[in-house]
Amino acid sequence: MAAAAAACTLAARPSRALDDAGLAHVLDFADRQLAATAPGLTPQISPHSTGADGGWETVANTNLTAWTQGFFPGANWYLYDLTGDLAAKARADSWTRALEGQKTNTLTHDLGFKMYLSFGHAFRITGDPYYKDVLLAAAASLATRFDPAIGAVICCDWNKAWHRPMVVDTMMNLELLLWGAENGGKPAWRDMALSHASKTLADMVRADGSTYHVVDYSTAGAILFRGTLQGYSDSSTWTRGQAWAIYGYTMVYRYTSDATMLAAAREVADYYLSRLGGESVPNWDLDAPTQHKDSSAAAAVASALIELSGFVAVPDRGRYLQAAKRMLDELASPAYLAEGTSSPSVLLHGVGNLPEGKAIDAGLIYGDYYFIEALARLRAASPAAPDAGVGEGPADAGGAAAPSPLASSGGCASGSDAAIGALALLACAPLLRRKPSTAVEKQDRS
Repeated sequence: MAAAAAACTLAARPSRALDDAGLAHVLDFADRQLAATAPGLTPQISPHSTGADGGWETVANTNLTAWTQGFFPGANWYLYDLTGDLAAKARADSWTRALEGQKTNTLTHDLGFKMYLSFGHAFRITGDPYYKDVLLAAAASLATRFDPAIGAVICCDWNKAWHRPMVVDTMMNLELLLWGAENGGKPAWRDMALSHASKTLADMVRADGSTYHVVDYSTAGAILFRGTLQGYSDSSTWTRGQAWAIYGYTMVYRYTSDATMLAAAREVADYYLSRLGGESVPNWDLDAPTQHKDSSAAAAVASALIELSGFVAVPDRGRYLQAAKRMLDELASPAYLAEGTSSPSVLLHGVGNLPEGKAIDAGLIYGDYYFIEALARLRAASPAAPDAGVGEGPADAGGAAAPSPLASSGGCASGSDAAIGALALLACAPLLRRKPSTAVEKQDRS
């Protein structure tokens, strides 16, 4: 409750609230940035972060342990949704298909980042069973990393100092398992995802709602270490890790309607908001004395809060939505939007991995993706979602939370209780696109 009260400081500040014209302008700029990026690449490589020379540093799409290859195609799929630009669709499809070889990759916990954000968008938009088959194969590969003795998806085989570790980042990858279980895959995948989320809540979320980055276990499941890899210290809160928790628990609630997951999402969100100190874009670590703003964390949190606002009652619905709008206002301002600069990214001032000196004060393709996603969610939610403290909702006299839209709408939310999921709830393409497509459009297939 203290965290929620403190978070009202941010919620009380008025937002400029991107209007339709401003939103369209930012989306057009994002589309132009991604269009300008593509000619300097081939579908065999993807942008990762901007380097010292101002250009994109890239990663091979065959790299099995890298995690960012799905964001460029995913961002392009979103831009096609939002603008109808067939060139964006062609880029998205080319870079998506280039990732097919990752479907049998069992060496990483990050297959959701790679495959769900690319092939998930592709299947939602086109209905082509090719994309679905790849997604199900990828979910099967991710499921091999689930350790039943620990109850979690194990990560980071490359770190020989750890034994059976999990990281908060994996919360973002659970959607591949949850979607797979609902779309022809093994029902056990849902159980694995919920087990992992519960284990993360028990062992990684602190009593005040902050998070560790890493928990390492013995083969028998005993905790050997709790701390960080990318944060300031083992007792601090790495900000993007907190963002992963907010987003991840909100998403898991969408699929499961498990009240514990919603409570966890609110707990970690309220802690994050309470630590912003009136700012909209956070420091790279909430406890670090070194100041480096991380636009990627702000973008991911903004996106998550828009969805979370659809699952809670007034006044929290408006509090989360208004906080997200203020974050997007700031990110769309000249302080963070790359418009007018030589940067090829959409957003400036992200932090990749500060302890290793990687991508500090840089453009990050994942920051760009979550910024575009947040704008998509804002556009879809705005006609139905009231401003802070206003509007109808599902609250009873005790302030009960809204049910998951999936629980009552067959997978597509609508009305004032709608929340837009990571891929617009997959079934809800008409919420974003002027003319939804349910079949492959032959004239613009790559």
